[in-house]
Amino acid sequence: MWLNETIGVIPKNSWAIDPFGYSPTMAYLLRRMGFENMLIQRTHYELKKELALNQNLEYVWRQSWDAEERTDIFVHMMPFYSYDVPHTCGPEPAICCQFDFARMYGFPYERCPWGEHPEETTQENVKERALKLLDQYRKKSTLYRTNTLLVPLGDDFRYVSVDEAEAQFRNYQMLFDYINSNPGLNAEANFGTLDDYFRTLRDEADRVNYSRPHEIGSGEIGGFPSLSGDFFTYADRQQDYWSGYYVSRPFFKAVDRVLEHNLRSAEMLMAFLLGYCQRIQCEKLPTGFSYKLTAARRNLALFQHHDGVTGTAKDHVVQDYGTRMHLALQDLQIFMSKAIEVLLGIRHEKNDQPPSQFEPAQSRSKYDAQPVVKAVSAREGTVQTVVLFNPSEQTRNEVVMVTVERPDVTILDSNWTCIKSQISPELSHDKRSTLSKRHRVYWKASVPAMGLQTYYVANGFAGCEKAIPAQLRISVSSGNISCPSPYTCSKFESNEAAIQNEHLTLTFSTKFGLLQKVSHSDGRQNVIDEEIDMYSSTGGAYLFKPEGEAEPIIQAGGIMVISEGHLVQEVYSYPMTAWDKSPISHSTRIYNGHNTIQEHIIEKEYHVELLGHELNDRELIVRYKTDIENKRIFYSDLNGFQMSRRESYDKIPTQGNYYPIPSLAFMQGPHGDRFSVHTRQSLGVASLKDGWLEIMLDRRLVRDDGRGLGQGVMDNRAMNVVFHILVESNVTEANQTTGPHPLNPSLLSHLVGAHLNYPLHVFIAKKSEEISVQPPPRSFSPLAASLPCDLHIVNFKVPRPLKYTQQQLEEPRFALVFQRRHWDSSFCRKARSECSSVADVPVNLFYMFKNLAVLNAKATSLNLLHDDIEILGYGDHFGDGAHDGHVLISPMEIQAYKLELRPH
Repeated sequence: MWLNETIGVIPKNSWAIDPFGYSPTMAYLLRRMGFENMLIQRTHYELKKELALNQNLEYVWRQSWDAEERTDIFVHMMPFYSYDVPHTCGPEPAICCQFDFARMYGFPYERCPWGEHPEETTQENVKERALKLLDQYRKKSTLYRTNTLLVPLGDDFRYVSVDEAEAQFRNYQMLFDYINSNPGLNAEANFGTLDDYFRTLRDEADRVNYSRPHEIGSGEIGGFPSLSGDFFTYADRQQDYWSGYYVSRPFFKAVDRVLEHNLRSAEMLMAFLLGYCQRIQCEKLPTGFSYKLTAARRNLALFQHHDGVTGTAKDHVVQDYGTRMHLALQDLQIFMSKAIEVLLGIRHEKNDQPPSQFEPAQSRSKYDAQPVVKAVSAREGTVQTVVLFNPSEQTRNEVVMVTVERPDVTILDSNWTCIKSQISPELSHDKRSTLSKRHRVYWKASVPAMGLQTYYVANGFAGCEKAIPAQLRISVSSGNISCPSPYTCSKFESNEAAIQNEHLTLTFSTKFGLLQKVSHSDGRQNVIDEEIDMYSSTGGAYLFKPEGEAEPIIQAGGIMVISEGHLVQEVYSYPMTAWDKSPISHSTRIYNGHNTIQEHIIEKEYHVELLGHELNDRELIVRYKTDIENKRIFYSDLNGFQMSRRESYDKIPTQGNYYPIPSLAFMQGPHGDRFSVHTRQSLGVASLKDGWLEIMLDRRLVRDDGRGLGQGVMDNRAMNVVFHILVESNVTEANQTTGPHPLNPSLLSHLVGAHLNYPLHVFIAKKSEEISVQPPPRSFSPLAASLPCDLHIVNFKVPRPLKYTQQQLEEPRFALVFQRRHWDSSFCRKARSECSSVADVPVNLFYMFKNLAVLNAKATSLNLLHDDIEILGYGDHFGDGAHDGHVLISPMEIQAYKLELRPH
């Protein structure tokens, strides 16, 4: 949109030479944005070789679920090691380097490492030089099918002076003139853009049919094979697999995701504020925030750079990224705090100046510090308001938690009715003071879809039951932990300890504080056998290079505290390790929500501190050694959008069997039992032996691994990694684990992932009120009904907030983006996953919102720029459906609509 508004260009070609491996999700998104062609470079050298042998380096990328060729996009893969001049003119770098005229004397670039250097082209040497260059072009052209050849000319830090650009242009023009004026050479050479290349190539493909017999092609462009799948894990030479960056700087990988979900929530709140308003005085708050919202979008987008979220930037650059994200997060939270007041009818809309009465329950003091939790003071005779915002498209029933300074509290709902609650001690990740002075109060909340609900934490409310204290069990070996009031404590000495809810019983080894097995209410059992191990390693920010196998670091002894209440049971473990301060401590929780998604999950929280030189060149993993016979085949997600099948091979080293886990990985056995780990941030995952799934948590590496960063990764920070583990068995025992196609998550699994990545936002009043004054009931419920469980709102926003007030009233100023989740129907869908409906029923846009009319709804591309959606390959129903408001989406598709909102 920015390009279109600024210089009137809508791009059609994607250029991505430097990401470390490629995902088909990107191909899908580009296609649905109206792109026609892609260029990629960093793929495994063995794969380049295989594709080059059959002239398949240019192909049509198709999604694995797409039988109808509606997602196809044309791809050019560069054939050689790098994208610089020595590796782009042809197969011989020593020769190509001589045609990089910025390496001549007088320029700041290094000379050719192969010894022969470029020289100025003259009338005397032009023939010899032109033929030498043309020979490289000819050799390169044999790797491709057509007579149109692309030769990029550049590098990362090039064209910084006019002189340099002139040197390249002057010399090449002479060489081209020589080639073009000698018809006997059968060649024509020109300068051109990427668009010129793809246009010329498509013209040629229209004239000449390059198809091979028995080849599955595409209607998108003739003469090329179609291909599905992804390009992980990348190796550029020998056994140098780039799987280290999946985990490098995990602290900031987590911040990235926090900023993402806060931005999405703020976008929604802004859309509601403007939708329900439409009068100048109440537009002040949202439009006044436009600049900061735009800055937050840009700072999040900036971090998606291939040296940002990857963790492969220099320390001072990481600091800059971190500071930008931190500022964006603070701005978004201040805006949301004010927005909820307006939507709940607390704030009068005339002024957006006074500070909000609310603040987020979690805030960050510094860009690289763990979030600090605000504790409710809960003094006698006071009540403090808690507002929950639910950013998902279904009503959420879940157990929520607020930290309090005093345990004698009562929870009230928005009607001032008492709610049963639980109080537990806050367990801190510190061996010296495991039980902190604060407490956690839990209750079961219900928050409308995309809406707000109010609760109150009261102290001294007559006639209400106070929060029921959890009971504590403390392992004897942990020495003397005094029992805090108001809890009852007991000691335990057996080798095993268990916690349970109505679905699950979790058994732990008390010697090591680790989870051993899960028993289900129907009698099934699964071995989990949790291990915490370390690799010794010589890699760097990009490369994972383990020396030998991972070794367990947990020794017998350590501290273990079990806290059991009617809503939450928790096992906390501060393990004994060879280090005085353990690099890891962890908690395992289960919930008794009754009709919640939470009651089916095991929540694991690992507190990781890979700090100090004694942990240099170590990489920390958690490994689950289950009894699921997965034959080392597992599934991991790509971009949180789709799953990819992964198989571990003996012929490649450990690092080559590691894959990205942006949000989910699962293993499945022959009888349909499935072990899934949902993660709140991107990490790396592997299944190195039958039944094993391991996830890397953090890495600390002294050396640079020679890929351009020039430093190790030593700026580790304390952080918490959260997993939601799901152990499922399917209803129809169809063994589908053998085919090449990926399996899909169950519907329950999709919802677990959404809850983890789009958590409820908790806002707490800055001041407490006297308990004598009862406020009116306050909630905000914008949807006419919960959406079907497999229909996800990717975003609901005002795309151009800075221009909102200037736009014509007929112009649709809002955008709504939907995704239909694809789920595995062989798993249970009924009551367990809290689903009222799935998207077989069409949703009507016009009647989606309460008291909001939807006008001028238009189907559009994902970048909101193409209203002619024929070119985007959607099904026929998409455009037509928008006129009568019907949203019909095939599984896996993402669809966008532009619309206008007016209050009824």
